[in-house]
This record gives sequence, C-alpha cells and structure tokens, in this order.
Amino acid sequence: MSLRYYLYVSDSKVDMLLAQIDPALRQKRTTEVNVSLKVVGGRRVVEDTGEEERGARLERLVTFLEDQEELGTVDDPRRFFRGVLRLRWGPFPADPGLVWFGGSSVRTVVGLGGSSHHVLGSPPPSEPVLPRSLTPSLLAGLAGDPQIQALVDMIAAEEDRPGRTGTPAAGQAVQRANELMPGPAQRVEFVAKRLLHVPGAPDAGPAVLLGTPLYVALVD
Repeated sequence: MSLRYYLYVSDSKVDMLLAQIDPALRQKRTTEVNVSLKVVGGRRVVEDTGEEERGARLERLVTFLEDQEELGTVDDPRRFFRGVLRLRWGPFPADPGLVWFGGSSVRTVVGLGGSSHHVLGSPPPSEPVLPRSLTPSLLAGLAGDPQIQALVDMIAAEEDRPGRTGTPAAGQAVQRANELMPGPAQRVEFVAKRLLHVPGAPDAGPAVLLGTPLYVALVD
C-alpha cells in the first residue's frame, strides 16, 4: 500500500460502502469506536484507533470498485471516478461548511464538494447538519453565491436528463464555483462518487463533472 498525504477523507461514506461489501464490518467498526472511549482520572479520553487502518479500508474499497468495473476516470466517469489533477481547494467562500475542490482536465471541468469536517484536522460539526455530499445540500451550499443561486433555480425548470447526465445549468454552477475559489492550485489524487455529469459537445464547451470525494490526497 502506497503512502498518501490525505487532505480529505469521508469515513462515513467509506464505512457505508464497505458495510455493503461485508455487513460484518459494520459491527466491527461500531465495536472499535465503542472500545476507543475510556475514562481516565474522571476524563473521557478518545483513543484514535482508526488512523492506522484508514488507508487499508480505502484500499479495500477502491479495489472492490475496480473489480466491479464501477470506477471510471474524470473524462469517462462511471458511478465512481478517480483522477490526478491540479485543483484549487478550501472552504467555499459563500459557505465555510462546504469544502470545494475545483479544476479541470483537458476535456472536463471538475468540481468536488463535501462537508468541511472531513478535512483532516478539522473539528466535528457543533450540531447535526445535512451532509454536503448529497446533491441538493451541495447545490444549496454553492447557492450562497447569488449567481449560482440563479442557476440552481433554473435546474428545477430544466427537462430531466438520463441518470448519467446533469443539466446545463448544473454545469454552469460547477464552473462558476470553480471561478470563485481563491489560492494556488495543488496537484491531488482523488476517488469520488459521481453526482452530475454534463457531456461536452463541440458547440457547448467541455464536459462538466460534479462529485463528492471518498478521499483527496496531496501529490508531491
């Protein structure tokens, strides 16, 4: 297993998917979390036992997706996709609770969004919130920008497309979100769940792909 410098890991998505591969893993993870809580001298101490196996769980899930031919590329996404790209990333300017990774390949504009507490080292949310990995919640976070809000309003009015595709307005929202991200781009690798895909066309510009990451890692 190669070493990775993780920036973002969604343990909740990884655990949900692994539990479908082997339901016994759900009980195993629940037990591990329970036994990691101890009381020492009147203080509750949380022992982080998950870090050492986080990489192994990700590797197992990615291998399964590869074996099932569920893992595509940025330019040819399947239900999941992987890539290595230069992306600008950080808290989305209009919603700090949303972390956004934006950039493009030669053929595809890419936007990845998720809850900011999945960034390694971030504190857990102070109160329960709807995960930003869900398409309606993710678009709602982006809609903190007025221009994206207008595009989100258009999405509901556009004709429904087949499951693999999104609407033109959704594609424009992803491109606008990428334009709003400040800072330098960093080269990262990622595996993500496809949420929306707007195919490219000679007269309509590049394809646009919206996803939510299982993990994002820095590539030197």
